[in-house]
Amino acid sequence: MEVGAGAALGAAIAAGLAALGAGIGDGMVTGQAVSSVARQPEARGNIMTLMFISVGLIEALPIIAVVIAFMLFGQVGSH
Repeated sequence: MEVGAGAALGAAIAAGLAALGAGIGDGMVTGQAVSSVARQPEARGNIMTLMFISVGLIEALPIIAVVIAFMLFGQVGSH
């Protein structure tokens, strides 16, 4: 396997795993938030605020992974 192909494959796998991890994390956070609101409805505002902040931070990981993948693709093409 050529080095460029290996780097491209590695970047694709890294971005895919980051997206998979973010999907799992989003599901867990959302499920726990719904469960918390069901147990304590009066805290809905605080719980939802924390959930949206958490989901935003979780979603930052795949965005960073895609940016790094694009950077790797740029390095592969220049050599």
